Amino acid sequence: MATTKTDTANYRGELFLIGANQTPFLSMIGGLNGGLRSTSFNFPLAQPWSLSSASQDVQSEDTAASAGTPTTITRAQDTNVCQIMKYDAEVTFKKQAQHGTMSGINTTATNSVTNELAFQKMGGLHQMAINIEYSYLNGTYAADTTSASNAATRGITTACTTNTVATGGGALSKLYIDQLLRTMAANGSVFQNSVIFVNGWQKQAISDIYGYAPTDRNVGGLNIQQIETDFAILGIVYAPQMETDELLIADLAFCNPVFVPVNFDGEDFNPDKMNGSDVLWVKTATTAAKKGGFFYTQTGISYGPEEYHGTLTGLKNS
Repeated sequence: MATTKTDTANYRGELFLIGANQTPFLSMIGGLNGGLRSTSFNFPLAQPWSLSSASQDVQSEDTAASAGTPTTITRAQDTNVCQIMKYDAEVTFKKQAQHGTMSGINTTATNSVTNELAFQKMGGLHQMAINIEYSYLNGTYAADTTSASNAATRGITTACTTNTVATGGGALSKLYIDQLLRTMAANGSVFQNSVIFVNGWQKQAISDIYGYAPTDRNVGGLNIQQIETDFAILGIVYAPQMETDELLIADLAFCNPVFVPVNFDGEDFNPDKMNGSDVLWVKTATTAAKKGGFFYTQTGISYGPEEYHGTLTGLKNS
């Protein structure tokens, strides 16, 4: 990101952030101030184990009285990785001082930005939040191998390999949702706090599928926010960072942000600073007529067993 200079104009009027910038998934699993902490970029998600398929396992009295054959139940380990995210903000002395120089229409309205660096920091933090939301939902895994590698966390939709239904461009329907729920139930999903996350197109489709208009000449419209199914009562959440052709059922009881905190006190690494910082603002040295710093975080998502979540993919989205 370039240094902010006086060619970035000031205007009068109230500030409004434009675009679909909500981060409901991140907020519902703990946000930037909650979640789990790790001292390693690579962290365990779950230690899954399973039973054999049920059968009518019978034995005679003679067999039961003889020496048996022991069985061993094996375990595995699911893991994920944190990723580095860094956002710089830097403002020249002249730009920071000239908040009284205005462009556009100069009415009696006040200037909403009188501290340019504070505004740039706020914008950077918002950008970090939506990028974390996108990564937690859609991230493609890349291992933490060398200092030159871009480690990348595996998002929850990418992780869903056991419970996924490919629709092949079909429109979202109750049949697809029922099929996904049956698949999840058959593979052991526990449905403790399961929520459906969708983009705008699929959110409207859900309202069309499950809604009914009230009998009223003056009121119309639908906004389905919860559905009751044979396996669970599912909340419906509009999440702008969801892919438009996907539907996610995530069990939030098993989802947490993970941070590798940095013990940094603004001057040096401080091992006595026990808590550390999950999201750190670091001032950079002032060596010229400009001042700034950067936000820094080391974060990934823990979603527990991927078998507890599910996706519909390839949905019609136009």
